[in-house]
Amino acid sequence: MTRTILLVDDDETLRSVLAEQLRLHEEFETGEAGTAEEAVEALEARQFDAVILDVGLPDMDGRELCRTMRSRGVKVPIVMLTGVDTDEDTVRGFDAGANDYVAKPFRFEVLLARLRAHLRQHERSHDAALDIGGYKFRPAYKQLLNGEDGRTVRLTEKETAILQYLYRAGGATVSRETLLREVWGYRPGITTHTLETHIYRLRQKIERDPPHTRLLVTEPGGYRLAS
Repeated sequence: MTRTILLVDDDETLRSVLAEQLRLHEEFETGEAGTAEEAVEALEARQFDAVILDVGLPDMDGRELCRTMRSRGVKVPIVMLTGVDTDEDTVRGFDAGANDYVAKPFRFEVLLARLRAHLRQHERSHDAALDIGGYKFRPAYKQLLNGEDGRTVRLTEKETAILQYLYRAGGATVSRETLLREVWGYRPGITTHTLETHIYRLRQKIERDPPHTRLLVTEPGGYRLAS
């Protein structure tokens, strides 16, 4: 599944470079904001999976913006960028609600690794609400919320685990063997028939027309979540 990252920095060149680098990885889309005001407007207009936020914005200190985001209920990971690499500055960022603090200049690979780590951690948290088709997937509560009618779809533990692993695959096909290993572990007596039964029941819950699947798709050798 695609993760959407909001880039908040008044340096247009840096924003463009980061956006270009992130989009080279098919798992990411980006939104951009050059000021705190634009960032707030962007967050009100759509949902993002994470925020990369510069400390030095022209209309507000980035740490104050981070604090404002948290007070407004923004729970996704926030990674702050700063040109001042001191312990005091770092502590102020964490106190404002940032998940991480990266000093400039930085290597993109390091920023990317930290971003992915925070996204994975957030997906496992009670605050996570992941977009899957027209649903909000809340793994901690084992449920899907239908965005159209507000209906709650209850999931079993194994169904939740299957959806989580497919979501993390970012739209790639996951083999049956991998799902069996990751969801059930190396347990004797667990066969592909067990997995297929769970996939069938999951489709009955989430597909509008289960015989013609559009969300949980069968591919040669495995399954994937359609974007």
